[in-house]
Amino acid sequence: MAEVHFDLGQFLPYLLNQAAEASSLGFQKYYRQRYGMLRTEWRALFHLGRYGAMTAKEICARASLHKTKVSRAVGALEQKRFLTRVPQEHDRRHETLSLTRQGEAVYADLCQAARTYDAQLAAHFTPEERHILRQCLEKIAKL
Repeated sequence: MAEVHFDLGQFLPYLLNQAAEASSLGFQKYYRQRYGMLRTEWRALFHLGRYGAMTAKEICARASLHKTKVSRAVGALEQKRFLTRVPQEHDRRHETLSLTRQGEAVYADLCQAARTYDAQLAAHFTPEERHILRQCLEKIAKL
């Protein structure tokens, strides 16, 4: 059998994953240390903060997250008193999730921290590189 040379370090999906992990770790330290949150929790919180009240199913769809992970995140956010659940009148199996005042304050704080962290990451690139990078990532995300 012929030896096949494949450079994993140049494989675009691998590079994107490595970049995503490396870039998210710094922000993860902030929300984990400050609020004891996991990645799925902050993503669920951000969707509720950005789009308003919704169901867990809607968070799954918007955030491309598995329902089990969202369910755990919702439970943890509720325990932290960052969100409330209200059963829907037309179907008691579904709940409308919304941020509490405390959750809204956490969302506002994390938005500011995210802006700061994004600016720190972007500072490693020229304005032109930032523009191209964002364009390329947006294209990939739409594939």
